[in-house]
Amino acid sequence: MSEVDAGLDTIEQIQQKLAGEQYIADRSLATIILLARALQKPVLLEGEPGVGKTEVARALSSVLGARLIRLQCYEGLDATHALYEWNYPRQLLHIRAMEGRSTEVDEVERSIFSETYLIKRPLLDAIASPSVVPPVLLIDEIDRADEPFEAFLLEVLSDFQVSIPELGTISAHHRPLVILTSNRTREIHDALKRRCLYMWLSYPSFEREMEILRSRVPDIGIVLAAQLCRFMVRLRAMDLNKRPGVAETIDWAAALLHLEKDELDVTAVFETAGVILKTREDLARFDRAGIDALLRDIPSTPAGYG
Repeated sequence: MSEVDAGLDTIEQIQQKLAGEQYIADRSLATIILLARALQKPVLLEGEPGVGKTEVARALSSVLGARLIRLQCYEGLDATHALYEWNYPRQLLHIRAMEGRSTEVDEVERSIFSETYLIKRPLLDAIASPSVVPPVLLIDEIDRADEPFEAFLLEVLSDFQVSIPELGTISAHHRPLVILTSNRTREIHDALKRRCLYMWLSYPSFEREMEILRSRVPDIGIVLAAQLCRFMVRLRAMDLNKRPGVAETIDWAAALLHLEKDELDVTAVFETAGVILKTREDLARFDRAGIDALLRDIPSTPAGYG
């Protein structure tokens, strides 16, 4: 075990190290991370937007002292944009520079199809990493990619090697720690799930969100923090087009502190609703009467939080 691995061989140590990076992980998530490293298997994190899936990879890269390599998925993503491509403009410049010289065609081909002209996209970048500390590869929002790309990914995650016709096969010296995330806009194929350890991240409980908020926004008072977290629990129970996540709670706390608010009231919520609600329809439903109903019975003194 290398020095960067020291102190990450128990569930409790993983929780402690992640907390040091302001990520509050429960025991089940820490267990999955421990097993992923021990078994060298990818982790598939599914859950609603804003529950902290992407942040897991960021926190892990900091804890491990590893480079974070991110592949953001989208519709139409293909192997070229995820794996590698050749730097055609530079290759053309090189060919023009060679014009007039008595150089064999094979020699020109070897020179232009070398690593000098290879553009490594995230997947190849992670596989070919020369670092002793394996990178953390984040494949973000895999559910946004098309199914053909998902099928291509199966091979990469199985062998952690890539065949480039002009260069040969490139294999990972040290397997990267792979985190895949999905907002479940579509079902991920069973074949991909079988290759991964799986974790569903839900919205945190009131107590967990309080812990997260006070870690990420240390200047916030206990009264305002508790009011925000209770309000968010109630807000997420509503039939919204887009329910706010933990990221919105943190942004909202920072916004209210900037406005020098030390507790919630109808006016403060109404004026800052755009921080937590991100669709026109949700904002239209968020009138003062509705806000007052959500705020009702939320304590305004520390005694109410036990």
